[in-house]
Amino acid sequence: MTETTVRVPLREDARRLAGHLAGMVVAMVVGMLLLGPLWRAGAERLGGADVLARADVGALVMATDMGLGMAAWMWHRGHGWAATAEMVAVMYVPFLLLLPPWWAGLVGDDALMLGGHLLMLPAMAVVALRHRHAHPAPARRHPVAAAVARRWPTGLAVLMTVDLWFAPTVVSPWTLLVLPAGYLLIGTWRRQWGDRRNLAWQLAGLAVWGGLAAAALLGPAGLAGVLVGVGWLAHAAWDLAHHRTDRVVPRGYAEWCVAFDIAVGVTTLLAVVSG
Repeated sequence: MTETTVRVPLREDARRLAGHLAGMVVAMVVGMLLLGPLWRAGAERLGGADVLARADVGALVMATDMGLGMAAWMWHRGHGWAATAEMVAVMYVPFLLLLPPWWAGLVGDDALMLGGHLLMLPAMAVVALRHRHAHPAPARRHPVAAAVARRWPTGLAVLMTVDLWFAPTVVSPWTLLVLPAGYLLIGTWRRQWGDRRNLAWQLAGLAVWGGLAAAALLGPAGLAGVLVGVGWLAHAAWDLAHHRTDRVVPRGYAEWCVAFDIAVGVTTLLAVVSG
């Protein structure tokens, strides 16, 4: 075996390890983003917000969020239970090592959080190397699980908006400008303006939702909330039309946007009614 043939597999292994760890980090972040609002909403309803604000409790809750995201990703990738359990344990062990010094007052809140994350990364690499960071083929799943996996954009939107149903609020009229701007930015990035009609429709959408935003900003507070809620709900219909035609934005984004826009629109109107 020549030096070149040895070096190439090493580079491939390094790329696989880097890709595996990158996927893990993304799964950890997604777990925190999706589950964090659930913890906060539950703590507020049960009167445990002060407990959740403690650094030791927050560290363990964060480890749980990251571990659940990690487990879901590894299950999706078809990894075995042993590798999954070890990687999830890595989320807890660094914090558990630092909690006794924190309880003794030897380290502060920032040191607990920062130290836990710094210890976590090399530990993840060790576990990945131990299991050869293989990416096995996903196992065959139950039809219900497969259907849920296909509808992941909707599930993501539902999880991201759970806290809105517990505490409905009137979002800013400026958010109406984000809706058409997102389509324009994504369409530009995907080079969708070869057909000028697509660009014309998006500019028309910018004018419509920009007009709604202006009316909401200039109108009375009660009317502003109604206009914002109606604007978000109307954009859900816009998303659905783009999902059906598969134009401008990816269908996954359009599906996510439908569910997200409906949740924001309905909860905004609920906030207006309850206020």
